[in-house]
Amino acid sequence: MLIAYRWLLRVFTGLMVLGLMAGALGYYVLSRSLPDYNESFRLSSISGPVEIVRNNANVPHIFGNTDADVYYALGFVHAQDRLWQMTMLRRTVQGRLSEIFGPRTAKIDELVRRLDLYTLAQQSVAAQDGPTTTALNAYAAGVNAWITQVNLGARGRGAPEFFFFSNEIAAWSPADSIAIMKLMALQMSSQLEDEVLRAQMSLILPSARLSDILPDDPGQPVAALPDYAQLMPSAYPTAAKTQMAYIDAPLSPFHSRDFAGASNAWAAMPNKAAAGGSLLANDPHLELTAPSIWYLARLQLRSGGVIGGTIPGMPLVLVGRSEKLGWGLTTAYVDDQDLVMEKLNPDNSEQYLTPEGPKPFTSRQSILNIKGQAPVTLTLRWSQSGPILPGTHYDLASVTPAGAVAALQWTGLSATDTSMTAALRLMSAGSVTQAISAGRLFVAPAQNLMLAEADGIGLQTVGAVPLRDARHSTQGRMPAAGWQGNNRWLGVEPYASNPSFINPTSGLLGNTNNRTVDRPFPAHVSFNWGDTQRIQRWLTLMKSREVHTRDSFIEAQLDTVSPTARTLLPLIGADLWFTGEAAAEGTPERLRQKALTLMAAWNGEMNEHLPEPLIAEAWLRALQDRLIRDEIGPLADKFTHPDPVFIERVYRNTDGAGVWCDVVQSAVVETCSEIARQALDDALLQLRESYGGSIESWRWGDVHQATHDHPVLGQVPILRYFVDIHQSTSGGDSTLLRGRTKGKGPNPYQNVHAGGYRGVYDFADPDSSVFIQATGQSGHPLSAYYDDLSELWRRGEYIPMSLDPALARAGAVGITHLTPEAATAP
Repeated sequence: MLIAYRWLLRVFTGLMVLGLMAGALGYYVLSRSLPDYNESFRLSSISGPVEIVRNNANVPHIFGNTDADVYYALGFVHAQDRLWQMTMLRRTVQGRLSEIFGPRTAKIDELVRRLDLYTLAQQSVAAQDGPTTTALNAYAAGVNAWITQVNLGARGRGAPEFFFFSNEIAAWSPADSIAIMKLMALQMSSQLEDEVLRAQMSLILPSARLSDILPDDPGQPVAALPDYAQLMPSAYPTAAKTQMAYIDAPLSPFHSRDFAGASNAWAAMPNKAAAGGSLLANDPHLELTAPSIWYLARLQLRSGGVIGGTIPGMPLVLVGRSEKLGWGLTTAYVDDQDLVMEKLNPDNSEQYLTPEGPKPFTSRQSILNIKGQAPVTLTLRWSQSGPILPGTHYDLASVTPAGAVAALQWTGLSATDTSMTAALRLMSAGSVTQAISAGRLFVAPAQNLMLAEADGIGLQTVGAVPLRDARHSTQGRMPAAGWQGNNRWLGVEPYASNPSFINPTSGLLGNTNNRTVDRPFPAHVSFNWGDTQRIQRWLTLMKSREVHTRDSFIEAQLDTVSPTARTLLPLIGADLWFTGEAAAEGTPERLRQKALTLMAAWNGEMNEHLPEPLIAEAWLRALQDRLIRDEIGPLADKFTHPDPVFIERVYRNTDGAGVWCDVVQSAVVETCSEIARQALDDALLQLRESYGGSIESWRWGDVHQATHDHPVLGQVPILRYFVDIHQSTSGGDSTLLRGRTKGKGPNPYQNVHAGGYRGVYDFADPDSSVFIQATGQSGHPLSAYYDDLSELWRRGEYIPMSLDPALARAGAVGITHLTPEAATAP
């Protein structure tokens, strides 16, 4: 027995030693790709020495003799810290993910190929102006300089992920940067899905009820549209398909309409600022990932210093400030996509019908290489409207007439896209007026540009706005017949007609993706806006003070009070608040009484430490499902988030919307109070089963966790614990501190879409400005800077956003010197 014990001990010890050796070897190999921030390099393609000072938060401050050298260095540091992320963005927009991930990404690649975004980006290179072309070339040279260093030196293939997948890294090109901007435009577009969904609903609901479940912005008069069946007589409702696996999937640029982009931005004029200088706050909302899509950087250009949020792959400070100007972005929700049904020529399926007669499709073949499978040959077809999409995409087949195919008109499909030029000109603008002039060249994505200079503010919608015929049969709200001449775009609206506001008399400007104009079709800009709730809270906070400060803007940015909860809970629970005898402990009635007692005293703050936000969210989810599922069946699965406007319409019985409370399959006529009570019981039962019977111990932050997941390694069971960043967070779908919930799956309350960048700029003292991003500067999981900013972000803290070189050098984590090959490195 003793001998056996000794042998077991030896085997165990041996295995432990081998495990430790394997771990040490793995760490050594993977850590080779960690850059040395104090290293100096002699490189070609730069004209003079460049200094890269990384401050104590690892934010690079780049100083060079020419703008081209500075952009070169930005490409270099992007590649040092985010090479894997950059290559994945490029593979995504090229439709080449399946070359390394196999069949699971084949559908993503197929759809991206059909849009042909990368070809359009290549064609758009020639449309850029001279300075932009110089910047793109210099940036690409900087990226390639680091790739060369990886290939020449033992630098761990450039990133740990390249050990698990192909380590072939193609040279970076200017088209790659333009393509990534087009990819961002795709991720922030939702009008296509909205059109399909409205058509599906139109086929099964009367127009009055369609206005309930897909409500227009309150106060916006909209003319009624014909039923889709009248427009497309051969299109019939079908059962909702299972949600396509590639929608909202990691690495996929295709998102459901609930995640099509959002943001907050507001500004105050000097007369509304306590310190006498303009203020600006901005937090763009995008999918949370590890690492964050944002990378903080400062560039010292000939026009002056620029600091803010960049996106690896592009030579841009997309949001940020200079000494003279601050700029922020919010998604404008311009209706920049239309579905056009092209009727096939019955005598020649390679043609489609137009008022001018049959026209041929433009076709070409594209080979899709899939790891582990034979290549697939795709036939890409375009009509004069745009690419032909498959019927499986967003369930297009259910609204496509027999003998027709669906084409997509979209401003992002421009082959002369000058958005990159516009963004680079914005960085050198010295005033609100110059910034608005620069915005003229934006094409896609359409954004609201919030601006602030020392003595003024402005808001300008930038990006192409389609010019539609006033006789358009669906006004761009549902798919339209391409064989009718009035349903194709006439061009784009003149830039002067885009919404614009400069130095308002109120002294304040704000946008939370809310409606910016109240104009009739076709000058309407959009029918679908991104927010009706957060703007109400913002208005309340702005009116609560005569003047504002940097800190009051920060408080507003971090505000967690839900106007939705404050409005809806008293309304839906009007007849439920407990006033009678206490029910017996352990009964559903007693649990309901406890929940109602808690919420009766709640102020609507979505605090991570409270149970009330969880109860409220679960109640609203269960309520909406009970209201709609009996009427629309499986299509209810497409409504993953409670719609406050819909629920308020029902409980105020606006235009007869109270009929949604009656269950159509039952003989009894149910009241809205009964449905609210049943929904609350449903919610509490589900919560008790998931989180235990003690309602006081439930905690919103336990389920509303910010999920910064690595898009690739985060799917691997063991590795996910090393690369994913999960944090308890406050806020919710309708708070200014927006943390959009997932809406589906085992935990629908996960925070998956939020302000990964926050910035507040004070032009009374520009160097007191602050910013933060959600994870860390490095994309390397072994780096100390992979997640060092995440806890600051979670707690609502910021880091200095100063252009003072001395402050950057104080406590710098490293200073990198780049010198021309002919020169001597310091």
